[in-house]
Amino acid sequence: MAQNPDCKTYEEVMFYDTDAGGVVHNIAYLRFVEKARTLLGAKLGLSLKEMSESGLYAVVTRTEIDYLKPALLGDKLTVHGWLEDVGKARFCCGFEIHRDSDGNRLVMSRQELAMVQMPEGRPARLPEQFEKYRS
Repeated sequence: MAQNPDCKTYEEVMFYDTDAGGVVHNIAYLRFVEKARTLLGAKLGLSLKEMSESGLYAVVTRTEIDYLKPALLGDKLTVHGWLEDVGKARFCCGFEIHRDSDGNRLVMSRQELAMVQMPEGRPARLPEQFEKYRS
């Protein structure tokens, strides 16, 4: 079994990521996770271009997120994402968001994804390249 791939992205909290108190709002964390998951998908052979050409898309079916500590305006963040689990038609990715200045873990998240063949919208098996990650 191959080592599961991972990726890191980096964010700086901007005004549009925060509420009136300068605290990051929940939708911004999901955007940070979305960026990391998209780049992780490319490592797995599911880049946006490849999915568009094949019509085979990874679709989020479930998101779990735990907000442990708030990120604040101006914080620099590291988002770490990894492939967590692989099934026949679904896979899961895990994510953590840390504040760079103190290393505090701010968010833990997990997403489940399923493969869908478009334009029919029918469920599909995971591509062959996922076999090496199945436990």
